[in-house]
Amino acid sequence: MEASDEELVGGADELAAPPNGVINELLNVGQQDNMQGEVEEFLGPQAEYNEEEEERKYYRRKRLGVIKNVLAASVGAMIVYSVYMGLLQMQLILHYDMTYREVKYSNLGLEDIDRKMLMGINVTPIIGLLYTPVLIRFLGTKWMMFLASGIYALFVSTNYWERYYTLVPSAVAIGVAIVPFWASLGNYITRMAQQYYEYVNYKEEHVQEQKKLPKGACHRYIIIFQSVFNIIFHLSFVFAQFPMRFVLNGHLNDNQHILFNVKSCGANISGVIPGFNTTVLTNLPRSMLLIQVESVLMGFAFLAMIIFLVLCGAAYRPTEEIDLRSIGWGNIFQLPFKHLRDYRLRLLCPFFIYSGFEVLFAVSGFSLSYGVCILGLHKLWLLILVYGLSCSVFSSLCLGLLRLPRWVCLMGGAAVHVVLLVVLLCFSLCPHPDEKSTQYLGPLLVIIALWGLGTALNKTGVSILLGMLYAEEKERLDFVYTIYHWWQAIAIFIVYLWSNLPMRAKLSILLATLLLACYCYWVMERRLASKVPFRLPRIPRPRHKVKGYRYLEEDNSDESDSEKSEEDDEEDGEHVVEERGAEGGEDGGHDAEVQGADSPGARRRGTEGQRRRQDHADGMEGRA
Repeated sequence: MEASDEELVGGADELAAPPNGVINELLNVGQQDNMQGEVEEFLGPQAEYNEEEEERKYYRRKRLGVIKNVLAASVGAMIVYSVYMGLLQMQLILHYDMTYREVKYSNLGLEDIDRKMLMGINVTPIIGLLYTPVLIRFLGTKWMMFLASGIYALFVSTNYWERYYTLVPSAVAIGVAIVPFWASLGNYITRMAQQYYEYVNYKEEHVQEQKKLPKGACHRYIIIFQSVFNIIFHLSFVFAQFPMRFVLNGHLNDNQHILFNVKSCGANISGVIPGFNTTVLTNLPRSMLLIQVESVLMGFAFLAMIIFLVLCGAAYRPTEEIDLRSIGWGNIFQLPFKHLRDYRLRLLCPFFIYSGFEVLFAVSGFSLSYGVCILGLHKLWLLILVYGLSCSVFSSLCLGLLRLPRWVCLMGGAAVHVVLLVVLLCFSLCPHPDEKSTQYLGPLLVIIALWGLGTALNKTGVSILLGMLYAEEKERLDFVYTIYHWWQAIAIFIVYLWSNLPMRAKLSILLATLLLACYCYWVMERRLASKVPFRLPRIPRPRHKVKGYRYLEEDNSDESDSEKSEEDDEEDGEHVVEERGAEGGEDGGHDAEVQGADSPGARRRGTEGQRRRQDHADGMEGRA
């Protein structure tokens, strides 16, 4: 009986054990369910998370970044040219003084070095069309601006040790960098306007699919950004006068000594200032003072480089940068010349040339042959400061293009300059050293301020016009701005050559160029209004050496490298030869593109690509 009871008790224990195990398993399952629910709740969409609001905040930050880029590029360019023009002006005045040359550099020949230095700055840019697009696409727009600002800083550093082998090579380097620097700046500001439009209209289908922008979509932002850039940049003329005003002015001779042999000023003279005294300094500035000034300028040059490097964002997406470089360096070299077939650019060339003429005439022709010749060297800083302030303030008038037709700026600036050129042709004076010249200060300041008004409307208007004409062609902007600033470089070279001409001849050349520019611009606007087609060279398809995931879609992996290279060469040859004509004005480019897509060659290439993909798929099935 006892044994049976023990067996019963043991059996009862064995029977009672399973319920505890089941309970534990149920508890574990419950804990796992709770943990899984917590993980799903953590990873799942949050109740307080608003995707649309977060997207809006993201693109608002992007828009603020674009504004930061525009301001940084404008301030960087302003600092670079403030340092460059201020140092060059101080250097030329010091080297002009015969006492300074004989005491400090008796056997060095500074006057000859200055002539070669100016030749390097003014002559070298005429070959800029050959290398500028290649440099911009190889380095990228942002890095081209950074490198060019570094070359300007190199020019400042060479003034610590003024020798032929330091000054002349650095001047040649500046001549090489001028066209790429300005082409990059124009391209960068226009690209920022396009990006701002994309970040404002990020919900639009054509923006999400990265298609070409609609006609006139970003014109508003081009007007605003180019106006802001010119407002800030023209302040460089103001800050460039600080070394002259605070350092050199205290060492200059009085007017009776400097202008003693000057017999005539204004329209009657030939050259710059005939009879100007070769000793303009009463005492030589201390060497330590000049080193301190150059060190301050060097610090600002480095600041400009840091601004371009740190604060300026990229102008293109990484994939766009790859596409821009991958069309082939030979095509990149040729395309600026092919873009000159576009009648819009050809007819704007006189305005490009006049834009270079009038700025150099203001800072070297009028300010010296009229201003210094009458008022003396003490007032040079004041004339150029008023000119820079006028350019900066009146550049804001171009914001009126948001409501007015685009021809208002260019024609308004041209009208102001035509009147001033006629006045200057009639204005001549025979000053006497004993006579007080302050009575002419007011009229000369008014003339230079009005000239600044015309400069502001002209330069800002041309930049805006180019941006508006090619706003939808972001892959062409570097070519277009290269052509613009190359023609300005040609104008700078011509001004360098005409320095010994009579003043009336210079003014007549300016007036004739301006009238021709106005006529050509009127012809261009009339052709566009009449929907006359313009020629744009076809941009070849990118050829990517490194195949990424986005470029493998139409590739045939069974094809040999030699076959692929032969077919690519044939296709690229077709693309380079083809040019699309624009039908119906600015809309014509889009129509020609559609016609090209429907052409027999395009259909044949599409059929061949489809056949290769089908053969590739059949081969893969056969292997499987």
